[in-house]
This record gives sequence, C-alpha cells and structure tokens, in this order.
Amino acid sequence: MNVSRRSFVAATSVLAAAAKSLAAPRGFSCDVAIIGGGTGGCAAALAACRNGLRVVMTEETDWIGGQLTAQAVPPDEHPWIESFGGTASYRAYRSAVRQYYRDHYRLSAEARAQLRLNPGGGSVSALTHEPKVSLAVLEAMLARFVSSGQLVLLLEHKPVAADTQGDRVRSVTVESARTKTRRIIEAPWFIDATETGELLPLAKVEFVTGFESKKQTGELHAPEIAQPDNHQAFTVCFALGYAAGEDHTIEKPREYDFWRDYVPKMTPPWPGKLLAWAMSDPISLKERKVMFDPAGDASPPGALNLWIYRRIFRARNHEPDGVRGDVTLVNWPQNDYWLGNLYGGSAEEAAKHLERAKQLSLSLVYWMQTEAPRPDGGQGWKGLHLRPDITGTEDGLAKYPYIRESRRILAEFTVVEEHVGTDARMKAAGKPRDEVTAERFPDSVGVGSYRIDLHPSSGGDNYIDVSSLPFQIPLGALLPRRVENLFPASKNLGVTHITNGCYRLHPVEWNVGESAGMLAAHCQLAGLAPRQIRKDPKLLAEFQRLLGAQGIEIEWPRLRPR
Repeated sequence: MNVSRRSFVAATSVLAAAAKSLAAPRGFSCDVAIIGGGTGGCAAALAACRNGLRVVMTEETDWIGGQLTAQAVPPDEHPWIESFGGTASYRAYRSAVRQYYRDHYRLSAEARAQLRLNPGGGSVSALTHEPKVSLAVLEAMLARFVSSGQLVLLLEHKPVAADTQGDRVRSVTVESARTKTRRIIEAPWFIDATETGELLPLAKVEFVTGFESKKQTGELHAPEIAQPDNHQAFTVCFALGYAAGEDHTIEKPREYDFWRDYVPKMTPPWPGKLLAWAMSDPISLKERKVMFDPAGDASPPGALNLWIYRRIFRARNHEPDGVRGDVTLVNWPQNDYWLGNLYGGSAEEAAKHLERAKQLSLSLVYWMQTEAPRPDGGQGWKGLHLRPDITGTEDGLAKYPYIRESRRILAEFTVVEEHVGTDARMKAAGKPRDEVTAERFPDSVGVGSYRIDLHPSSGGDNYIDVSSLPFQIPLGALLPRRVENLFPASKNLGVTHITNGCYRLHPVEWNVGESAGMLAAHCQLAGLAPRQIRKDPKLLAEFQRLLGAQGIEIEWPRLRPR
C-alpha cells in the first residue's frame, strides 16, 4: 500500500472515530493538540482537519485569530499577495473578508464594484478591515469541522503544564479562565501556536529569547554580546472613531503625566517626546514628521496622515444612512511599549508591564483629545472616541497585546540575516542588488516577504529596518533540535531576533501554521517521523508535492528585494 492509499484509509478511519468521544469529563484525546488559536493556530487547524485529523485547539481569549482579531491588527502584507506569495487558504480568507462586506454591509455602488475592495481604505494594506469581520470569516472556515466534532475549540483556556517522556510530549494541561477547571489534552502531535511560545518552557523544549550575539549567528546587524532580555516592543492597540462637535474626553489616565513628558532613551536617539507628531524614521532613523487629521480622507503629498494609516472602516465605502463615520486602528510608534517584557520574568512583572502599556495607549487617547497639536493651530480633538464595539472589550482596548517577538525554538535549522537580508546577501555574493536572491532552501515548506522590520526594543535599540529578499520557510525551522512531536505555528519558529522581523507578519504566520498542521497530518497518516521526512529526499519531495497539491507555494518567481 503506498503512502497516499494509507493516508486515505487512515483519514477515513479518523473521520469515523470523530463521532465517538473526543472528550472525557476532564480530558481530551485527539490526533493533534494546537495550543493557541491565533493566526497560525487557525491555519494549522484548517490543515490538520482537512486531512482528516481530530483536533483540539485552545485559545487564551474568547476570539480565535490572534493578530487578525484579538490583537486588532489588520494585515501587513507584501505587494504581490493578491496573486502569489501566500497559501491558497490565506487568499481564500482574504477573499472571504471582502465577500463578507458585500454580503452584510450596504456598500456604496463604487465600493461594491471594486474587485479588490479595501474596506477601510487604509494605506498600510490592501485589506484593512474590522477585527470582528476576520473573526466571522475564520469561524466560518472552521465551522464544518466544529459541527462534525472533528475540531474542539476550548476558548479562554491557557496552558499551565505539560507532561513529557524523553524527547516526546505526552500531554498538555490547560486551565479555563472562567472556571479554573483544568483539562488534560493527550495527543501524538502538539503544535505551539501561542503568541509568546508559552508551551516551550512547559514542555522543556529548548528555546532562545531576545537578541543573539554576532558570535552565535554571524549576522551583519547582531550585537557583540547576546541580549536575551532585549525584546521588540509590544503594543496594546485600540480602535478610534471621530464625531466632530461632540465631547468624548475620557477620564485622565493614571499615568498620563508620565507618558505626556516621556522622552525615549535609545540608540540612536529618538527625536523628542513619544507623544508627539514626530518620530524616528524606521529606515534612516532621522526625525520623521507625521500628521493627524480625523476629518481627512487621504494623506497630503509628502506626509503621512496617521488617521488613514490603519483605517479599518471607511464611511464613503458605505451608503450614508446609519454610518457613524470612519474608524481607525491605532498601532503606532506612539503606543509601542518597550519599558519591559511580557515573558522571561515573573508573572507579576508581566502583568505590571501589560498594565503600563494599557496606560500608554489610554494616555495617547487623552493626549489626542486634549493637547495634541492640530493642523489649524488648535489643540486636541474632543470628538475622538474609543470603539469598544469594534474590539469586543469594555475599555475599547484590544483583547490581547500585539506581540512582535516570541520565544523561539532552538531549531534543526535557524534562518539568519545572511539567508534573507539584501545587504548581507550582496556582501557575501559580491553582487549588485538586482542580482541577489534569498537563500534557496531545499526543504522549503512555504514562502513569505517583508522587510526586516524591528521596532524599538526593551534593550534600548531604536528601529532596525533593513531590506530583505522574498524568502522561503525551511522545514528545518519547524523542527526542534531534540523534541520529536512538537512544532511551532507562530513567531516561535527557528529564526533570530533579526529575521523574526520579516517572518512575523500575518501571511507568513499563517503559512507557518498551515505547514505545521500539514506536517502533523502527514506524519500521523503516513506513520513517518518529521526528521525522517526532512532527511530523505524522496519523502521530502513527496511531502512538498502534498503541500503544493493543497495550495502551499514553496518557491518564488524572480522578484526584486523589498
């Protein structure tokens, strides 16, 4: 019996078993346990389920989707995503977002006629939109598996323990945020799709954090000494509306005086106060002026109107009756938090920094309402107001902070700057910019593209933003060096502090998760070990053909660097 025939028989038996008990009163037994229901977790669940596996997926919040939903960050994508450079299921998600607006909103005739509708008309992406639309689309994509019992979703559940034996994880214990009930999930395969790689220390998987040294990685932009506590800033995002002539001024935040006067201390220097319409240019690090006009519908020539930047609802895309106005999503340098980290220290320290990050975001709101300079010479826009209906929270802040950097597995293969960075590739090859490409990985299981974009960090670094080349995702970066049955599905794969900067965005995280789900399914159905697949050229080629058959691209056409 060949592998594809075995897979068909195994998948048939798995689907038949799905009708039987997945769950005991305090536990679950499944084929793959996905811990974390973010962007990569959802993609992993789709891949595992469509290949017949029984899946349990947990999620810390009450919304699946991660950075697309609970973190309230509209997609950051490369310019070719409409046509190639992403998986078929990711493009199906994107199409479904647009169709959701056509099906459920009273779009204007002009907006309805746009084949590539940008619901929010934001400048950062061709698909800026409300997080609850992504939530609805992701729930719809998973609905048939949930209804059949093949997929069990445990919302508001967080991992608290793991049981291991030798080089394998046997079970993970999760706890309900509401009832504090603990449940044990047993499975032959585990996927860590948490936002900060929370399963790695619990399961004793070797990992790294922060900024590696030049001695460790050889990277062009790495420091001489490792800085494990130097993490990229995280951000508590929020949605903001505007009603001219109204007063929605919030109560003065507890830490407002601190944040109003705060001047970042970093290298190279920040140009002044954090709460200002000036910031470091991410590439040149010189002072960059920005502006803000909630009544405007575009950015003036040579300037960036932050209101437009991540706008997620554009009123003119809709029939005028019943529309409250534009909504923007605030994920700006002005509310990036870098005074501490969310992991690596105590739970009390993490809680303190999360609360301070919320205070920063609320202080930004209050500053914009009361003191921010207006283009007309006045101060503040009292009509600005938080939109808790958009974020699904009482305070109007996102349910979960936007995490840019996670714990990362010590992998069989680690992607470094010299594999994907334009300057590093040019230096190594001695070739001009137009003649270099990213390293070609023979074990590629996906593709992505984004600049190496590192936000200011808790170690005092200003932006590190350098050109990168359209890259591949190597299978070796999904395999821990020792543990045999756990895969990453978020920002926790085998990358460095630097290369995380281009592997951390939405379509890449989706691809990482989908390939991890495919790997778990293939190993389970074909009776193979993941290292066996990577080391055997025939088995690897067969797995890559399976990826291609299910819409996962593993190679790029020749493209210019970003």
